[in-house]
Amino acid sequence: MNYTNGSPFSPTYEVAVIGAGLGGIGAGVALRKAGVENFVIIDKWSRVGGTWLANTYPGVAVDVPSPVYNFSFQQRSKWSRFFAPGEEIQRYAEEVVDKQGLRAKLRLGSGAAKGVFDEVNDLWRVTLEDGTVITARFVIGAVGGLEQPHNPEIAGIEDFRGKLMHSSRWDHEYDYRGKRVAVIGTGASALQLIPELAKDVAHLTVYQRRAIWIAPKPDFRMGPVLNSVLNFAPVQQTVRFVGNVGVNAGLGAGLAVSAYPRLTSVGLTVGETALKSYLFAQVRDPKLREKLTPDYRLGCKRPSVSNSYFRTFTQPHVDLITDGIQRFTPTGIITADGTSQDFDMVVLATGFKVMEKGYTPPYPIYGRGGVELGEFWDANRFQAYQGVSVPRFPNAFLIVGPYAYAPGSYIPLIESTSAHAARVISEAGKRGATCVEVRQEPHDRYFARMDKRAKKTHLFSQGCATSNTYYINYQGDGAAFRPSTQLEMYWENRHFPLDDYEFTAARTVRARGDENRVAAPVV
Repeated sequence: MNYTNGSPFSPTYEVAVIGAGLGGIGAGVALRKAGVENFVIIDKWSRVGGTWLANTYPGVAVDVPSPVYNFSFQQRSKWSRFFAPGEEIQRYAEEVVDKQGLRAKLRLGSGAAKGVFDEVNDLWRVTLEDGTVITARFVIGAVGGLEQPHNPEIAGIEDFRGKLMHSSRWDHEYDYRGKRVAVIGTGASALQLIPELAKDVAHLTVYQRRAIWIAPKPDFRMGPVLNSVLNFAPVQQTVRFVGNVGVNAGLGAGLAVSAYPRLTSVGLTVGETALKSYLFAQVRDPKLREKLTPDYRLGCKRPSVSNSYFRTFTQPHVDLITDGIQRFTPTGIITADGTSQDFDMVVLATGFKVMEKGYTPPYPIYGRGGVELGEFWDANRFQAYQGVSVPRFPNAFLIVGPYAYAPGSYIPLIESTSAHAARVISEAGKRGATCVEVRQEPHDRYFARMDKRAKKTHLFSQGCATSNTYYINYQGDGAAFRPSTQLEMYWENRHFPLDDYEFTAARTVRARGDENRVAAPVV
């Protein structure tokens, strides 16, 4: 956009994208498709990849099929495995950056530390971690939900003298072979990590708060023949479409049919019976099997897949502890029953801070009137129109906001919310608007619809109270997911009424009131 004749101060960039993971990359591609070229992609890491750059623990891999986990505009036809290792997904992110011409748009090595909306000039001032301040008309927050490690508050943890690390901050210089190792947590990261650690450590102790539902993992080497078949575009597109439908059905079916609780209950019972049968086939010891059986319903937490997790606990050098942890000692851990064990290394596989105060977003963002986004959500509950926009935060968009993610692969989510943001930004350019803000009424209508749906799902009605699921936040809301199909998510983010936003332009640069603003015309 070009503004002259006393128009608002022109920022350095039209758009600043915060985060260079797959979300930020997808946003960059969506902007280019919309004809927006003056943008920058900022990230604290020195390379792109986001979650797949940060998480490098042994065994890390994608938990949806590789042919599904790629962008529609750049489908990859060469995978080492059906469930690719994390480093391969990170390489794919690099490939997309290069092929889509985004390399010159990157500003890496210093992430965002603060964002402030300048109401006089209708732009955002983003302070980076190195103290640099950049200006942009619009910002797109593409910091993923699996970004801020959740370190448990356990007494004495700061006194532990051994090696302590979170699974998402793996120290590859530390040699754990032949050591006494403990893992705290049995979530999605832990079930990939634990079998790998068990191969090399002298003794492995796993502290479990709650068991996890696990299905067999149909993993195999892809090889040249399968990859060549996948390289045929019609096959590739069909596999991706069918795979996405299958993953969405497997992870989100209970949410999509939440208006039919009896149907949901029957489906969950069938699924639970199948998964318990799988556990029985893997573990014959009834006491161990009881420990590994979840006490909450399937779907309360994101289920996962593994062929080796259950069997790992049948090995003589692996222990599963279900007693609560009382405290750390300088040399180990004491459980509630008074048992003490010493360890050389303790791994915190305790997940991430999702929709928690002060961590979503992970840095302060000040909108209209100095309102800070995290504080606004804390006081008013997490909410965002289509998971993308929040009133009082003009010219700002989210890739993974509250009620954005319809469970399934994250890629359709990224493409949906990126398209939403790019459509609004493009429309602002057509209208000569300098300020765009979602209207309160459509925002509130969407929030009420999602909240009502969420409260009808099995998460709130069928035995999820004991699951400690991040799907339900500290406010008692299901803000981390969108209770819908991914098809609805896809459609509504591309076809929402543009009148749900207010487009305005400032007449002057100086202190403005309502008299200095005009509605931007439709052109």
